[in-house]
Amino acid sequence: MYRIGQLYMISKHSHEQSERGEGVEVVQNEPYEDPEHGSGQFTEKRIYLNNKLPSWARAVVPKIFYVTEKAWNYYPYTITEYTCSFLPKFSIHIESKYEDNKGNNDNIFGSEPKEKETEVCFVDIAYDDIPERHYKESEDLRHFKSKKTDRGSLQEGWISTQDPIMCSYKLVTVKFEVWGLQTRVEQFVHKVIRDVLLLGHRQAFAWVDEWVDMTMEEVREYERATQEATNLKIGTFPPAISISETPLPSSTRSGPSSAPSTPLSTEAPDFLSVPKERPRKKSAPETLTLPDPGRRDSLFKLPSFFSWNSSPQPE
Repeated sequence: MYRIGQLYMISKHSHEQSERGEGVEVVQNEPYEDPEHGSGQFTEKRIYLNNKLPSWARAVVPKIFYVTEKAWNYYPYTITEYTCSFLPKFSIHIESKYEDNKGNNDNIFGSEPKEKETEVCFVDIAYDDIPERHYKESEDLRHFKSKKTDRGSLQEGWISTQDPIMCSYKLVTVKFEVWGLQTRVEQFVHKVIRDVLLLGHRQAFAWVDEWVDMTMEEVREYERATQEATNLKIGTFPPAISISETPLPSSTRSGPSSAPSTPLSTEAPDFLSVPKERPRKKSAPETLTLPDPGRRDSLFKLPSFFSWNSSPQPE
């Protein structure tokens, strides 16, 4: 059920967040066969976001700027990578796993770094703060109640009381090895990723009445149609996107086995200022722990909790 809801949410969210010259262009979306993980789906996207960058970042990037996203989805395990040709020393690597628990599997990523090298951040989709500009009353899960499933509203403490419950685990690695800017950029990127995951999964729950009756075939067709509409919306006109039934052989495209490496830098720009905090919708204390500035790589896990129970129990 979450798999269908996630595909629906990503497509609708991308379309909502896109406009002329800004947003998410889908370049490829097709089946993929991996010798280790089996059958999956490969997607490649270009995320145009110049106007969404803070002023200190816009000062050093070209006017037409995009980040390339490549994702290998072997649900319930996925790998996502973000790179930028303009910034070869920048990369984001995200591993995701999904389990039916309350986020208490501390060793879900068996080959993960030692605990002292990892920051753990719990994301509560109902009570964590979100940026003020993204807040919608209809997506406030403290008050939302599904008409079709009778799920919601999520009362405070719902993570401890709900059964069944599932958790989305994210192992996020951010690298930006530019002297003088590494800590600032890595902290900013971690914060943005957390906000995106929080908003997206709030929407997946709040939009449940729109996707709960869909089959996998229907949500794939919705995904295809929405992606084409989004490409037109941001002003790109690629060939029509088709989702083939024939998986690509593993030799045509290799899924990554670990985070991409990035070379060390030399000189540092000296004119960037610390980004300003955005106003946020207050619903719970801030829980994000920023990475240690002394580390080279900045890592943390982002569990996101979901309740699929029909009637939440009171505290």
